[in-house]
Amino acid sequence: MPDPRKVVILGSAYPLRGGGISTFNERLARAFQDNGDDVTIYNFSLQYPGFLFPGKTQYSDESPPDDLNIITRVNSVNPLNWVNVGKEIRKLKPDILIVRYWIPFMAPCLGTIARYIRKNKHTRIIAITDNVIPHEKRIGDTMLTRYFVKRMHGFVTMSKSVLKDLELFDTQKPRAFCAHPLYDNFGDIIPKAEAKEMLQLDQDKRYILFFGFIRDYKGLDLLLKAFADERLRAFPLKVLVAGEFYTNPEPYHELIRSSGIENLVTMDNEFIPNAAVAKYFCASDLVVQPYKDATQSGVTQIAYHFDKPMVVSNVGALPEMVPDGRVGYVVAPEVKQIADVILTYFRDAKEGEFTENVRVEKKKYAWENMINAINTLLNSDA
Repeated sequence: MPDPRKVVILGSAYPLRGGGISTFNERLARAFQDNGDDVTIYNFSLQYPGFLFPGKTQYSDESPPDDLNIITRVNSVNPLNWVNVGKEIRKLKPDILIVRYWIPFMAPCLGTIARYIRKNKHTRIIAITDNVIPHEKRIGDTMLTRYFVKRMHGFVTMSKSVLKDLELFDTQKPRAFCAHPLYDNFGDIIPKAEAKEMLQLDQDKRYILFFGFIRDYKGLDLLLKAFADERLRAFPLKVLVAGEFYTNPEPYHELIRSSGIENLVTMDNEFIPNAAVAKYFCASDLVVQPYKDATQSGVTQIAYHFDKPMVVSNVGALPEMVPDGRVGYVVAPEVKQIADVILTYFRDAKEGEFTENVRVEKKKYAWENMINAINTLLNSDA
């Protein structure tokens, strides 16, 4: 067996909520540990200044993980901190540094830390890039991303579209595509009736789930408009919206009122802690991701874990991850198409067939695949 490697993951972790990014980083750390490696996560002491954070709080009130070594040290807006953290990790001489990159705002911090670590001439620095072109674009994005990319030795993307986007910034450094691994850390499957009871949902209704932070690009408005389609009233359906608003909620509430579907939509708009995630997925019959823009989505991989069929938009990596007509439907982010496939799913009683296909399809998404992709880059001569 090879000697354990020293691995540092630079990115969000407990006590930051961080949505899927914190969850991913912690699960990746466990995957390295399962591989026999020695892993430390360097977490943010300040991830976003308060005025830039769109939610209610950046911090989790759950218990800390007792199996991970998390050092809370990185301040995203303090250049002196970047230098100090870079020098600290440089002295540790990790064999591998994994850097999570998702928005250009983080480029100066993460790129500068990596620049100092590179000086030890030992550490190989691999970026896992959720996006290189952000969903919500701002002036200076290109310059900031270029600064970050220059400091990396290689890249893993979880979307082929992001792999293509990387060519705008670099064409020489090694890169690999690896589909987003399964989120298998939210507990076991709960019987549907039991999950509904936990959430105080109507046992006689069937639920369509929209899950995760609510941003305009995620298309909740499209789902609500689709759900107003009179054809769907033939079924005992409700929409379950679970997630905190990261945008102005009033247009969504007004859309619900104007569409006359107030009694058919259940809104749970607090942050959903990890311990509660299973309840929402297990209570639902269909998970809908009507995104107007996307790269990849962790919601897809939570749905796979809980054996839930999906409807996704044909944007980013979503069509790559959800075979159309087998584990769900892939549609354009258009109201009528979303309504049509929801109607087909319930009218043709597709849940049993699609659920069995989900159980087969999800075997592709092992965390071992992500470790293998990183190892491939490490063995590259570039």
